[in-house]
Amino acid sequence: MNRPEINWDDTDVFATGTTGPSGRRVFYLQAQRASDLVSLKLEKQQVAGLAEFLNRMLDDLPPAEQPETDPTSLAASFTEPGEPAWVIGSLGVTYQQSTDRLVLFVEELIRDEDTEPAQARFPLSRHQVVAFVEQARQLVSEGRPPCPLCHEPLEATNDGWCPCAN
Repeated sequence: MNRPEINWDDTDVFATGTTGPSGRRVFYLQAQRASDLVSLKLEKQQVAGLAEFLNRMLDDLPPAEQPETDPTSLAASFTEPGEPAWVIGSLGVTYQQSTDRLVLFVEELIRDEDTEPAQARFPLSRHQVVAFVEQARQLVSEGRPPCPLCHEPLEATNDGWCPCAN
């Protein structure tokens, strides 16, 4: 069975966001080109890892030919998604020098070996990447505070109680 493939030549909006209460949040990546909006589900650790990897890649890029703009002016707003198009299994990033774009490659998590995973290719400007990194760091930091003893996230439903304190 063939799965959808998204192969854009440019991306207008790139954002991350969540739905649900703290401790039960569902994380999403969103990309938009013209009227096409794609919402993909992923794990919090994937958001954090992608943000840090993209930040390191930005440091390694050749100097930009265009002047920098304020990345906060490019902060993309997250649109509450319906059902995600699919769940992200793997992420990859490369730099396309001819267009000065970081290209995010996304592949679907599949459970059936007979199914081809859906794939997406999102070219991102440096400004979009800087704004995404800031947005992702903020989102990840808003999670539950860690237990001072075991460093696992405290359970919000138990007034911050942790079993290791027993």
